[in-house]
Amino acid sequence: MGSLTDNLPTFVVLPDALGLPYNQRGNFSSGFLPVAHQGTVINAAAVQPLADLQSPKWATFITSAAEREGRDLLRESNAAHLASRDGDALLEGRIRAYELAAKMQLSAPEAFDLHRESAATRRLYGLDRPATANFGRQCLIARRLVERGVRLVQVWSGTNGPTGNWDNHASIIKELPPMAAATDQPIAGLLADLKSLGMLDDTLVLWNTEFGRMPFSQGSEGRDHNGGASVGWMAGAGVKRGVAVGETDEWSWKAVRDATTTYDFHATVLHLLGIDHERLTFRHNGADRRLTDVHGHVVQAVLA
Repeated sequence: MGSLTDNLPTFVVLPDALGLPYNQRGNFSSGFLPVAHQGTVINAAAVQPLADLQSPKWATFITSAAEREGRDLLRESNAAHLASRDGDALLEGRIRAYELAAKMQLSAPEAFDLHRESAATRRLYGLDRPATANFGRQCLIARRLVERGVRLVQVWSGTNGPTGNWDNHASIIKELPPMAAATDQPIAGLLADLKSLGMLDDTLVLWNTEFGRMPFSQGSEGRDHNGGASVGWMAGAGVKRGVAVGETDEWSWKAVRDATTTYDFHATVLHLLGIDHERLTFRHNGADRRLTDVHGHVVQAVLA
């Protein structure tokens, strides 16, 4: 899809304030695509969301002129190194990442400065409430990044571990309500904000989870993974409003009508992004690979 800005990453990941999710960075790797397509992880909860973006205050000998000359020397050295290793996607991606980091020294501080938002906007996302402040901050930063040309932003709720997040193996009664309370207002605030700014017409918002949960208990109060049924939603660009697709059996155990696979979901998302999933291929290990493998159908019912 290309990049809309030269000063910010194309794909940004905002993990939970408590840490990365299950499978760590594997969730936003580039897969079999060139490494330049992997997500850039930014810690929205930190005082400095991007570590080491600026020189430390004690290093007064690092002047603007010195930085500029150093970057020029690095650029020449990196170009020569890459030329002698033609086709090294990892090296090329690493060079691009450092070049982007240099540009972000000017653009990133402004993008992550939420004090530039009005008090009403910060309240809309729940930044004034301890329960919603962290996730609300992630959602507001996501809107600001999209506003500034970042194409793809992942906002994560939940971290690694069997308790204290959405993976309610121990007690769905004790653990699910606080997770829902932490995300409900920020999500509503994000959608309302995007709509009021006229951004929802060309911004696709997706909400998904790792699994559904079983309709029967695990242990006493826990719920195990359910691969037979789960719920996700989408809103915004090209999506028909108020439509529900699919239905489970009476126990909410397995999908029995209009079942949608992960491949179907990805095919539909690619369609909404203007991409035909059956025609888009990438040459990998001697084969033309599709992002949906050899499966997937666009779910026409959700298209506006």
